Amino acid sequence: MPAAPARFIDIHIVQSVPFANLNRDDTNSVKTVQYGNTLRTRVSSQSWKRAIRTVFQDHTGDSALRTRRIGERVTRLLIEREWPQPLAARAGAHLAAACSKFELAKDPDNPKQTIPNKVLTNAMVYVPEAAVTELAELATQHRDQLEAAKDITKPTDKSILPKPAIDTILRTRNGVINLFGRMLAEVDDAGVDGAVQVAHAMTTHATDVELDYFSAVDDITAAWADSSGSGHMGHAEYSAGTFYRYATLDLRDLTANTGGSPEQIRELAHGFLQAFITSLPQAKKNSTAAHTIPDLVHVSVRSDRPLSYAAAFEQPVTAAHQGGYGAPTREALADYARAANTMLGTRHIVAAGWTSLETKTLQGLGTRHDSFDDLLTTALDTALTQPDGPRA
Repeated sequence: MPAAPARFIDIHIVQSVPFANLNRDDTNSVKTVQYGNTLRTRVSSQSWKRAIRTVFQDHTGDSALRTRRIGERVTRLLIEREWPQPLAARAGAHLAAACSKFELAKDPDNPKQTIPNKVLTNAMVYVPEAAVTELAELATQHRDQLEAAKDITKPTDKSILPKPAIDTILRTRNGVINLFGRMLAEVDDAGVDGAVQVAHAMTTHATDVELDYFSAVDDITAAWADSSGSGHMGHAEYSAGTFYRYATLDLRDLTANTGGSPEQIRELAHGFLQAFITSLPQAKKNSTAAHTIPDLVHVSVRSDRPLSYAAAFEQPVTAAHQGGYGAPTREALADYARAANTMLGTRHIVAAGWTSLETKTLQGLGTRHDSFDDLLTTALDTALTQPDGPRA
């Protein structure tokens, strides 16, 4: 029987993070999840996906812009092109008003008043960075009409710019959007189903949230005033632990989103996997600097379905005899992978490999590699040269 084509690239990561608060809730508390009747530290998929997108864009130069202030962004570009500020603001407002339903920004000095030509779209517009330039060019083509137009002063005002032309620009996409998808219901055919699915990260063991008290010294008080004590006091929540992280990339969806270009598929797949490995949410980075790398990365190319190993940690990992959750977490993941793939059958595994700080051999994770680059190159070489599958 010929080998089934590769469909999914699963990536599993074990990563130890020291004292940190990578992702806070609305009360500035550490995010948590109750799993296996045990409280774990959690980092939301939204938080880590933003970190992934940032790394991906930095490495590839392929940037996207998600904002309610698309009009203000175009206004800034037009001012750089030496448009008069009032006309540039009007142009940006008319462009934004044509994008979706909108509201006017409130005057910070008088919240009951709105600011003319400062338009906030109701929906977040998500477009390639290059779309800003295209919208500015469209405004330039209609400069005469904009000079004769009225300002946007209320939500019922209509844009004088052609909505079909603006919608065409809003439908454009780049690698970031092809990977992560886009929801833009107010523009027909602008939505993109993402090829990437990212799980919430969670610790493999129980964690305690620690309350950190801090104070700040007032330099003038300390040096000259006849008093002592702090100028400010506060507290913040932190935790530490070993996280399990998981994501999957659907090659069929990525092929559909990109139009099937083998070179682009490989570039995007490699860029995403590399960014997933090296990214870290940046909350509290200045006060914690929790810039660790993964303890273990396992990549599995499958032809049947995605397979998360989160259930390996439904029973929380117990620390090693001398302390530490990293080694027992790596062993638990390898044991679960071997058991799960035995039940499902290995004929759907197109390729599997791993790299790690671990010195032991971990059975069940495939071939060991020396580096992240070697692991990803081998996985993609196999995944993208399968019969009847995506090729590169």
